[in-house]
Amino acid sequence: MEHVKILIADDHALMRDGIRRILEREPGFDVVAEAGDGEEAIALIKRLAPDIAIIDIAMPKMDGIEVTQRVKALCPETAVLILTAYDDDEFVFSLIEAGAAGYLLKSVQSQELIRAIHAVRAGESVLHPSIARKVLDHFVPSLAKREEQPPQEILTDRELEVLKLVTKGLSNKEIGDKLALSVRTVEGHLGSIFEKLRVSSRTEAVYRALKEGWITLDSTP
Repeated sequence: MEHVKILIADDHALMRDGIRRILEREPGFDVVAEAGDGEEAIALIKRLAPDIAIIDIAMPKMDGIEVTQRVKALCPETAVLILTAYDDDEFVFSLIEAGAAGYLLKSVQSQELIRAIHAVRAGESVLHPSIARKVLDHFVPSLAKREEQPPQEILTDRELEVLKLVTKGLSNKEIGDKLALSVRTVEGHLGSIFEKLRVSSRTEAVYRALKEGWITLDSTP
């Protein structure tokens, strides 16, 4: 079984302890470190290169937005999963733009957190329903006023087709069924998309496609 190395960064020791207890019950999850502030989180991530960093927004010395930016610059292979009590628009859009692979609120159940980690590890995006709504509401007005622009030869037609299905929230298997492709082939297309767009998650890829106008309202859920 593949072991998923996880770092937890939260300034509340009780919260870190609770998250650790939940995750350590899951086979294959390995909590390699905890951090109580942003600077400590960056130092540990650089040294340990975890697969996933679960990060809160409000932390001493360096907030979650700056930590996410630094992580994506220094350790792009580490996926950042935000777990916070804050759903303010400024945080949501700043963190997604910074490269967060997922954004969950602390009101989620333990099994939702576990599923989110598995999804992020598989390269899928994870957004709390209220956060996903904010993202769509943010882009809908501007997308409604503009014509779809070609991806400027960055992506192939097939890759753009896969990305549009990703935006609809389909899993790799569902995308494969839609396009008559194997899951491995879909994964290969996603890997190529991530490499070309210089991103490491579905969330980042979809954000880029929406921002560039490659995906229209007809492509969104």
